[in-house]
Amino acid sequence: MRSLPSLLKKIDKLRVLVVGDVMLDHYIWGDATRISPEAPVPVVDIARDSWTAGGAANVALNIASLGARCTIAGFIGRDDAGERLTAILHAKKIATIPTPGDAPTIVKTRVLVQHQQLCRLDREAAPAAYHFPAAKAEALLAKEIAACDAVILSDYAKGILGNELVARITTLARAAGKFVALDPKPKRTLSFHGLDLITPNKRESLQLAGIELPPHTPFPAAEVCARLHERYATKHLVITLGEDGMLLSSDGKILKTIPTAAREVFDVSGAGDTSLAGLVLALAAGASLETAAHFANAAAGVVVGKLGTATVTPAELKAYVAHGA
Repeated sequence: MRSLPSLLKKIDKLRVLVVGDVMLDHYIWGDATRISPEAPVPVVDIARDSWTAGGAANVALNIASLGARCTIAGFIGRDDAGERLTAILHAKKIATIPTPGDAPTIVKTRVLVQHQQLCRLDREAAPAAYHFPAAKAEALLAKEIAACDAVILSDYAKGILGNELVARITTLARAAGKFVALDPKPKRTLSFHGLDLITPNKRESLQLAGIELPPHTPFPAAEVCARLHERYATKHLVITLGEDGMLLSSDGKILKTIPTAAREVFDVSGAGDTSLAGLVLALAAGASLETAAHFANAAAGVVVGKLGTATVTPAELKAYVAHGA
């Protein structure tokens, strides 16, 4: 990471468009010292509430936090949660392109007791309610695609990204010569081909490759990488392996595995979003895949040392890398 200062300077000049499932992350912080007389459950005395952007919107927050300009396209409802989410994004100078629809803003509420997550409460409609018609993509997104350096498709399987929309955005981005990345959720299979980067985790990579493993079977890395390249013709593949780091592959061949950079892990919420943002920014700035992976790994290492959905700044990243040198 000796190139970190110059890489951050290049990132500072970038502009990124994120398209995907945005949501509002709500945290309820409190303590529980007694059991309810009504049922065998803890009684939580609430100390405070906090809100931040989640899902694809957290990818956008991380891009902005690392110094690049960002626009996000996703469903934001006409409700209190939507107003709060919009305000959070605009406060970080992230432009918003609300997609069509009439549904509630997706909200994830996490109850934390003494810094441990007790439960999560989800508010959302069925995926069809968040569908973004591909026919409207050009009118809403073509201008921003032409102006940006990279496009990130951030799929949380909530309904925004469908096959026709992904194909249309990819076509527009390819015509404009833009870098295109996808963070897939294969439980709702998307059709895509010829992207610059995909970033599944280990389980998702097996699903995408159509491989079912018996329990305790070693991960077939070479077979997964070869099969994903054959199926999707993606230039770069980064498989996040959790505590085992990142597996890097280009053109279907394994390059290497980067060990995790995390020193202290308090909360993994949003770490994948941070990693995705770091990878795309570094690659769009001209870094090699290995350098981009080290950059993203360090950024995620900062974030998992924080509680809740979080971001990383260039100053934090420099301090983290210097401390680990």
